Amino acid sequence: MIHNHSPGRHHVRPSTGPVFGRRLLLRSGALGLGAALLSACGFPTPEASGEEGLPGVEAFADTVRAFTSGDVWLVESNGLPAHQMMVGITSWQQQVPVAQDYTGPNAWQFPVAPVLADAPISARTGLFRGAIALAANGVPIFNALNNRGEDAFLIGELDEFGGHCGRADDYHYHAAPLHLEAAVGSGNPIAYALDGFAIYGSTEPDGGPLGELDEYNGHLGSDGLYHYHGTTTYPYINGGLVGVVQAGDQVEPQPVTEPFRPAGDPLPGAVITGFEDDGDGSYRLEYTVDGAVGSVAYTVTDTAVSLQFTGPTGEISTETYTR
Repeated sequence: MIHNHSPGRHHVRPSTGPVFGRRLLLRSGALGLGAALLSACGFPTPEASGEEGLPGVEAFADTVRAFTSGDVWLVESNGLPAHQMMVGITSWQQQVPVAQDYTGPNAWQFPVAPVLADAPISARTGLFRGAIALAANGVPIFNALNNRGEDAFLIGELDEFGGHCGRADDYHYHAAPLHLEAAVGSGNPIAYALDGFAIYGSTEPDGGPLGELDEYNGHLGSDGLYHYHGTTTYPYINGGLVGVVQAGDQVEPQPVTEPFRPAGDPLPGAVITGFEDDGDGSYRLEYTVDGAVGSVAYTVTDTAVSLQFTGPTGEISTETYTR
């Protein structure tokens, strides 16, 4: 997964539909790339799928699909949450949220039966590329530290929900989505680490007070099974991966996000103040620089993204890209 961390703050209205077309809203037919291609890509085939529904993820069944295939869970989504995005960012590289195709061979996956590793991987010293977990609403979660080793939350890169956009205009979190606790219900995970271990919120799965956590933000539960927790202090989410994974610079396999436009430049002094979903794939992000208002209005279809930039001094430019 290609990702650039950018500072900035912004407000986002709850989305009424996926930016990249209803075809991304996950139904069993969304896997139509063929068993041969899936197998060639190293992914389990749809024909092997078994159990459907995953605790926590089930609360978002309208937009997220989870099912087992062999010994892994596959989770499909378009990567966009139903909450406001981008508002509050003070360090921004002019990236905007665009739906991603996390389906078929590009779905998220993690073990059905996770196993503790002999040598856990710390997020303090590694895992700076790609996701390390997946929220119950289908939004990926990255290391709390950006690819420069800085706390993304403390330096103003994240919105009010702990997320921002990466190099591919892909929205993701760098902090725990604790706001999902109400949606998933008591005793259910708010996310899953890519090693397969569940991530709970501010209480234990049995509803009891949060116990002492290890350096990875987790511990053994009363059932004898390991799990992580989301917290409001660093590392915020799983502080690494204690389970067996295949990882180099990032956990593999995981979905690929491809940038469709050149990298944006940092916009010094910008504070994102609004984000509107106007429907039919049209969006508008507003920001201020020294009190002057600028905006990015953009429209996304299945094949193209068109953007209109209005600078704080009134200058207007337009760009169109194919996807």
